[in-house]
Amino acid sequence: MPFEAAKNIVIWFMKPFRPQTKQYWRVVLLCFVAASTFWLLNALNKSYSTQTTYPVKFVYNERLLVPIKPLPEEVVVNVTAKGWKLLRKALRLEVQPAEIHIRNTPRNNYLLGSALRPALVNAMNGLQLNFVVTDTLAFHFDTKVKRTIALRLDPKQKITADGYEVSAPVKLTPDSVTFTGPSSLIEKIPSPLLVRLSNTNLNASTKVDVPISYKDQELVEANITNTEATIKVAPLVQEERQLIPEMVNVPQGKVVAIKPTVVLVRYQLFEDSVVQLNRESFKAILNFANYNPQDSTVTPELIQKPVGVRNVTLMPQRIKVVLQ
Repeated sequence: MPFEAAKNIVIWFMKPFRPQTKQYWRVVLLCFVAASTFWLLNALNKSYSTQTTYPVKFVYNERLLVPIKPLPEEVVVNVTAKGWKLLRKALRLEVQPAEIHIRNTPRNNYLLGSALRPALVNAMNGLQLNFVVTDTLAFHFDTKVKRTIALRLDPKQKITADGYEVSAPVKLTPDSVTFTGPSSLIEKIPSPLLVRLSNTNLNASTKVDVPISYKDQELVEANITNTEATIKVAPLVQEERQLIPEMVNVPQGKVVAIKPTVVLVRYQLFEDSVVQLNRESFKAILNFANYNPQDSTVTPELIQKPVGVRNVTLMPQRIKVVLQ
């Protein structure tokens, strides 16, 4: 019985909502939409005080100044306005940003919120500015300059395969790059600017594009991104010969015996230099001023070599000495 009573109550409550015609729910929906529209229009005609953001725009001479950091695009303010104006502002419909004029390189990299008030009042159409919530607006401008820097291939990068070497100075075309950007950043770019090859182990002469890499590329602009390197590569010939080292600074009154009595000099040269090479120009010494008493050895030194040889090594690296 209690269940039947509850059921009857629910049926009685829902009876007014039972559709009498096919258009019943359409009429209900239209009434709801009309009521909501009237409520919204009435609400938008009222005045409200609220905290919101407002766009700002920095106005400066782009030929003389450049921002080092991204500029702020809005500030937080407290305003009073009718709902219509607040809605248009929220939708960014015909919102005029407040202009902040930067005429020369500013001494300070910030503006107090109170200093923004005149620009905001002039820009706000239909909004009453109560106060600026943002305490400070930070920015960083620098003088815009141009600087031309010579390019050079990094001498520390090994670019040839084993048994080959660069046979002439590397030519870069173009041989310089012009940077445009903040003076504080451009002054830090080294001169000359070293570039590195992407591909190494060269075994033949070639021309190759070399990328120009530098820091702060999002703020510093270069007039070129690559340079062409003309590289002449030639094979090397390896030779070796024995030398009798000359002993210098020998202690007076001492008889010296060394082992081994000769040193082996190993070197490389280009094929076209083999015939002209003066092999008698090699000279090695044993300087007893560098005598190591702990192991009784002296390091041989090559003090003279003919023009054109490279990658010279001496063997052994230390020579045993007996002083009597």
